[in-house]
Amino acid sequence: MNDTAAIPVLDIVSDVVCPWCYVGKRRLERALATLEDFPITVRWRPYELNPTLPRAGMDRREYCERKFGSLEQARRLYARVEAAAAEDDLPMHVERIARTPNTRSAHRLVELAGEHGCQDAVVDGLFAAYFVEGRDVGDPATLRDIGLAAGLAGEAIDTMLNDAAGDALIEATERAAREAGVDGVPAFLYNGRLLFSGAQSPETIALALKRARARGL
Repeated sequence: MNDTAAIPVLDIVSDVVCPWCYVGKRRLERALATLEDFPITVRWRPYELNPTLPRAGMDRREYCERKFGSLEQARRLYARVEAAAAEDDLPMHVERIARTPNTRSAHRLVELAGEHGCQDAVVDGLFAAYFVEGRDVGDPATLRDIGLAAGLAGEAIDTMLNDAAGDALIEATERAAREAGVDGVPAFLYNGRLLFSGAQSPETIALALKRARARGL
């Protein structure tokens, strides 16, 4: 087995509109920064929280009224995650969000970025666009901007956005995640095995990774 094959893979199953996934990414980065001599490959995998939304998304108020009862109730529920984001020095402005998107195309952009070595930059761009700027990350023009900023070629992005066959890959990857035990996000899989779920503290994440390596998972 060569050195590359021996490097463990950490899959983060998430949705780009999941606020705890946004927080969880920052906490993962802090955990990895504390680990010495711990090579690992991080991959982002899709999980759609609202797979039945129209491809054009939905007005934010209408969405919150359907899911939470009211926009005001949604804001109260978001207060906890906003406080967590502040503790992690993450900007979050959910009040700027005007539209809840269908995230299928955003996940396809993340998959494309994985093929070109810029997945982390695309995930960061999607989180910032949605949770900081309030942009519609289901909009093709927005996705194109994010992909270009991360280093993807415009032609590759356009081809991906116009190829409906790519949906099958997202659906298959989501099925595989559910079969591995994922029923909520963020979820962290170490070499294909569910390690833990939720935006755990950096200390908890680091300990879980060290234990997984020690057990030879």
